[in-house]
Amino acid sequence: MKTSTAHPFRSLQAKAEYEALYTARAKSWPVAAETKFIESASGHTYVRLSGHPTHPPLILLPGSKGTSLTWIPNIAALAARYRTYAPDSIYDFGLSVARRKLTRTEDLLNWLDEVLRVLVPEGSLNLLGLSYGGSLAYEYALRFPQRVRKLVLLAPAATVLPTSFTLLSRAMLTLIPGAGFRKKFYYWLLHDAVRSGETGQVIIDEAIADWEVAERCFGPLPLIVPRVLEDQVLQSLKVPSLFLVGENEKIYSAQKAVSRLNRVAPQIKTEIIPGAGHDLWLSQAKVVNEKILDFLAEGHSRG
Repeated sequence: MKTSTAHPFRSLQAKAEYEALYTARAKSWPVAAETKFIESASGHTYVRLSGHPTHPPLILLPGSKGTSLTWIPNIAALAARYRTYAPDSIYDFGLSVARRKLTRTEDLLNWLDEVLRVLVPEGSLNLLGLSYGGSLAYEYALRFPQRVRKLVLLAPAATVLPTSFTLLSRAMLTLIPGAGFRKKFYYWLLHDAVRSGETGQVIIDEAIADWEVAERCFGPLPLIVPRVLEDQVLQSLKVPSLFLVGENEKIYSAQKAVSRLNRVAPQIKTEIIPGAGHDLWLSQAKVVNEKILDFLAEGHSRG
């Protein structure tokens, strides 16, 4: 895979524009943090670390078009008890850069394992994934169960149910330049956050603006579609797991997702969060943080 000096950006000017925006947004990170790049065979991975170094490790995987900064609404609560590691994905927006062509989920799992072997070389870790990051987190727990102490899934993409036709059709419209389609899509998908008050709307409006800049600055990024897992695959997961989904979820029916998991994989703890949709980590941050921390605190470490 040949890369230019600007890769994965369209030009050096685009790279500088995006990095300036990213740096400005990072000022909103509410707790002390350090950042580092992890070098591996798959890529050059940017990671944001918070929390005391002696606390148990918690890995935070963002959703599609998200970065480590996705976790601004949650990090103060999570970092108070855990050493948090929030990477920018090498297949998406952010400061991480892939060295290899990414075409399969296997490529993403290899990348993630390379990074985690550096960040947490021994023992087990807690893994938290949102949306696309949730689907990747589940796949990682299936492949490396001995590495994952506990798994938390926030409305994982696919995994339990196919993505709704309505979401796919609305998402396709965001490919059309102008006409405010990105704003319409996020205001629909993240409706509870938008109507939660000024703070929520500001965050969503910033996310829309960031998406616009990123689309202008980045070259083509890989598209690896997450799978819907068969019953036996869901049943085979041995890692203690928590599935949280907002009652107003748009990517699939929250009620049907929970019903399926309760039927075929009762070992996975499930809960529907009132007053939230795909924005549950933001619109109901306090509730979601408490659910996550309570679940992680249950029982004893396996690693």
